[in-house]
Amino acid sequence: MALTDTFVKNIKPSGTPVGEKHTDGQGLYLHVKEAGKYWRMSYRFNGKQKTLALGVYPAVSLAKARARRDKAREQLADGIDPGTAKREEKQAQMDAAANTFEAVARVWLVKTAVKRAEVTQSRITTLLEKDVFPFIGKMPISTIGPRDVLDKAVRKVEARGSIDTAHRAKQICGQIFRYAVATGFAERDVTADLRGALAAIPTSHFAAITEPKQAGDLMRSIFDYTGHPCTVVALKLTPLVFVRPGELRTAEWAELDLDGAEWRIPGSKMKMKVDHLVPLSTQAVALLRSVQPITGHGRYVFPSLRTGERPMSENTINAALRGLGYSKEVHTAHGFRALARTIMDEVMGERVDLIEHQLAHAVKDPNGRAYNRTAHLPARRVMMQNWANYLDKLRIGAEVIPLRTATQ
Repeated sequence: MALTDTFVKNIKPSGTPVGEKHTDGQGLYLHVKEAGKYWRMSYRFNGKQKTLALGVYPAVSLAKARARRDKAREQLADGIDPGTAKREEKQAQMDAAANTFEAVARVWLVKTAVKRAEVTQSRITTLLEKDVFPFIGKMPISTIGPRDVLDKAVRKVEARGSIDTAHRAKQICGQIFRYAVATGFAERDVTADLRGALAAIPTSHFAAITEPKQAGDLMRSIFDYTGHPCTVVALKLTPLVFVRPGELRTAEWAELDLDGAEWRIPGSKMKMKVDHLVPLSTQAVALLRSVQPITGHGRYVFPSLRTGERPMSENTINAALRGLGYSKEVHTAHGFRALARTIMDEVMGERVDLIEHQLAHAVKDPNGRAYNRTAHLPARRVMMQNWANYLDKLRIGAEVIPLRTATQ
């Protein structure tokens, strides 16, 4: 006798360990146990008795269980074992999930992380999670075409005016596709078809103040800043060390030797992948000692204001400058590098090669070999102290004239 919806809904387990089976017809039955109600189908294939699981009630209704039984009977009529077919379908679904764009991209991120600075790895991951994964992340990478990448992802970035980020997103997608080709998950890099599809990146440079009088105004504004203590110190320290913003915000206490007045930045954080040494002026050491009681118990010198487990946001220093009235067209966090480079060379008369060393630019010896991080360290120590003293003079409004320093 066929089952009814009312019977399936109201039937209770009998209390026996094995439960009870209630047949519906053509092999379908409901197995009622203490743990739940299970749809099953008995069938024979190649002379062997087998059982096929069709789902659990009430997620699978009586009508749906019958439809699944009918599909299994059609497979049997075609000489297909429905149990084997179900396992193969499940495996195909698992394979598809493992081969989605996001799954392949996550593996690529891990495999290639050693080639990047920590800050770059974080920036790429954030871009993918924000601008790419929500739109094409769940698609099997082998099925994605050029228009999927363009229309579903990078065009959306371009539409909000982030032209440079749109190009970067396309470039990263291309790297992921090339990895997928190398590992057998895709046939080709479909982003190659998108050449010229995006608006050209506007030519621009990091805005920077490079004139001494304006630099003095900037330093006075910085010393008047009254934000969070960590932000205050980071803002005051930035012009003294003029490292890249990402290198400053990810600074760790383990990298600092305040007694030796040195900051050793590992190559994994540097753009050129080479360890970098920053001599610290007395002013820089004093600033770092002032923040040590606040963050010295953790990893980062300037931790995130939300959680100490991550470094300060990349927007913090620029936001502070905006708050002081310096728009991104006037001066940026990265602009302190240009400020130091210009004034130290053109006004203070410091040796250009020492400045380039301190900017962590590629500098080579007469034999064409790259200098190591300790090259000309005594002279660089003097230069960095001269620079800190010069900034103090600018800040207090003292008359500063060009000079030739002891580092010459």
